[in-house]
Amino acid sequence: MVFYFEARGGLMLYMGKDKFENEHLIKHGWPEDVWFHVDNLSSAHVYLRLPIGPLRKKFRETGNLDHIAEAVEDCVALVKANSIEGCKKTTVDVVYTEWENLKKTGDMADGQVGFHDSKKVIKVKDVPKHREIVNRLNKTKKEEHPDLAAQRAERDARVAKLRRERAKAQAKKDAQEKARMQAEKEARDYKHLFNEDDMMTNENLGATEDTSAAVDFEEGFM
Repeated sequence: MVFYFEARGGLMLYMGKDKFENEHLIKHGWPEDVWFHVDNLSSAHVYLRLPIGPLRKKFRETGNLDHIAEAVEDCVALVKANSIEGCKKTTVDVVYTEWENLKKTGDMADGQVGFHDSKKVIKVKDVPKHREIVNRLNKTKKEEHPDLAAQRAERDARVAKLRRERAKAQAKKDAQEKARMQAEKEARDYKHLFNEDDMMTNENLGATEDTSAAVDFEEGFM
């Protein structure tokens, strides 16, 4: 079972019911997902799903979620509340990182993960209890039994289609730009050729003009 919640900003977050469900979430997460967990304590795995676009782009550029601080506050409050040990403490530290940075090896217990790059792990220190935040999130809570593998496959197909459409549009744009540049080049070449023809005509007229008759006439008159 997976629990879904609506964070501030209309963003979706979700978490597994137990460590076994967490294994499925780890395996079938999306590149748009950001994983949250109480640092150094057992806790639920909470994922914030970023829509493809400016929010995710900003995260990839900066490595943090400071630009959506309210959603982060929702996530850290929820993950603290769903930690058996953490919920009893006055404050805890919470870490988060992109799903793609999670590392799972065969010798790890269910629900246990490591990281490919520890530098990409962000720590939110001294997270207090936020009962009002958790209560608000619980009002949006939905319990579902999704086919996570099928959802990921559907997501991948949709993204692949989008990439093909963008590549096709870019190729069309490049072809139009190439045609425009070629037309401008041909126009410049034609203009240059036209100017050369004019110059040749004027030069030829000047070079072949016969003035001998006028000279003979003038000499005869004198």
